[in-house]
Amino acid sequence: MSIDTINKSPSDYGFRMPAEWEPHERTWMMWPCRAEVWGDMAATKADYVKVAQAIREFEALTMVVNPEDEQEARKLLGSEIDILVAPIDDSWARDAAPNFLINDKGQLAGSAWQFNAWGETYVGYDNDNAVGEQILESAGAAVFVSELVGEGGAVLTDGEGTILTTETCLLNPNRNPGWTKNEVEQELLRTLGAKKVIWMPGNADEDETNGHVDGLAQFIRPGVVLAEISYDMEHPWYDIMQDNINSLRGQTDAKGRELDLVFIEDAHGCDTIGEKFCTSYINSLICNGGVLIPKYGIDADDRAVAVYQRLFPE
Repeated sequence: MSIDTINKSPSDYGFRMPAEWEPHERTWMMWPCRAEVWGDMAATKADYVKVAQAIREFEALTMVVNPEDEQEARKLLGSEIDILVAPIDDSWARDAAPNFLINDKGQLAGSAWQFNAWGETYVGYDNDNAVGEQILESAGAAVFVSELVGEGGAVLTDGEGTILTTETCLLNPNRNPGWTKNEVEQELLRTLGAKKVIWMPGNADEDETNGHVDGLAQFIRPGVVLAEISYDMEHPWYDIMQDNINSLRGQTDAKGRELDLVFIEDAHGCDTIGEKFCTSYINSLICNGGVLIPKYGIDADDRAVAVYQRLFPE
């Protein structure tokens, strides 16, 4: 079956964005290369190796690497990590890579949105804007291109037609000026094969991503959302978290189920390498039989692990 990606939409072929807990063929990462973000590049690369090797325990992994970094990356990553050599500007596959799509015929596709480095937060992003199509071609997947400007971290799905996103991100004029909320919503539904979008307020005070949803909430299973909360009223984002939680209360998903909310603290008070980095445990990865979550070196780490162990007893 040939796929017309110019005149057709993903949904015309039954494509949908699967949930994170559905079986993966592999995970994709991008090798660190923007020194202005990381500072200590050697330490950063060592940590990326640890993350990649942890994921590899559960499933295959491909690291996208700049041509000039290929030799170093192969040496550090080892033989079990696959490498795709392609020009990139940064190291955030969650945001610059495509949204993979599947259908009931076993076909693979992806929606490649436009990427402008989180509203032109960083200078130079043409390579990252092009890498989505390169990843899809490497994977043998059909490529659906969209004019929507956004990042993978701006959306979450339950795999059954429901999308979570935030107003402060995708409705921000630094991404989609001139687009109405309805136009953005319709393009999300079209490119992700979804039926319903649930809008959260987001976080206007978070300057790096303008309030990505993947630092605020996460689908754990159909009908169940893990939401970030603070029990400390002195937390600078206490009210923001409450507003986002309240926006989810009483909401129903695409199947008509009322959302069941589960709560988890953030890692407020930890020492980070800069204000641009989140302190969220929700910013996790569900693999084939495992869950990777951040660790910040504080007591909240143990409480976060306990929450995930309760949610994923298997």
